[in-house]
Amino acid sequence: MFKKFVPSSDISGHVPIKSSAQRAIRAQLLQQWKIEPETLESIWPKKEGLVHVKCREHIAIYTVHNEPLLFQHFDGPLYPTLRILHKYPYILPKVQVDRGAIRFLLAGAHMMCPGMTSKGGWLPPSEDNIPAGTAVAIFAEGKEHAVGVGITKISTDDMRRINKDVGVETVTYLGDDLWVLQSI
Repeated sequence: MFKKFVPSSDISGHVPIKSSAQRAIRAQLLQQWKIEPETLESIWPKKEGLVHVKCREHIAIYTVHNEPLLFQHFDGPLYPTLRILHKYPYILPKVQVDRGAIRFLLAGAHMMCPGMTSKGGWLPPSEDNIPAGTAVAIFAEGKEHAVGVGITKISTDDMRRINKDVGVETVTYLGDDLWVLQSI
């Protein structure tokens, strides 16, 4: 999504968001990310206004004081930026890929099921199954922080059972143009 993102040509405008829309976004984040209101308050204080940055291909980046906090494609789920995910690693469910998948992930590839079901990979146990269409933090074997954010294409139980094809579609990753962009 942000592999070839050039702010000078890909951003079409900045629009402050009305307070009623901000409340709706807050409610969506609390429901989608399963976090406490205090955590959301530390990420995005209520007194701070949110700015909608309109980008190409129906991508919306939400900023506070020109710092990107969230992004969204069409009306899909809200994703935190990797910088926010590094500060609050528990806001998204976690999956982990083995060492062999790291170079592909850092090139923007989607994560295949075998990379998460192998010895170095990790998926949550069946009782904590992550359904398809859920935003997840992608960790890598031996690394402390998340190296990507993605959306599950199939449930984690199906990843274990089928063990082929794409399991997590990568949305943003360490080193892409959103990561480089510290302020808009």
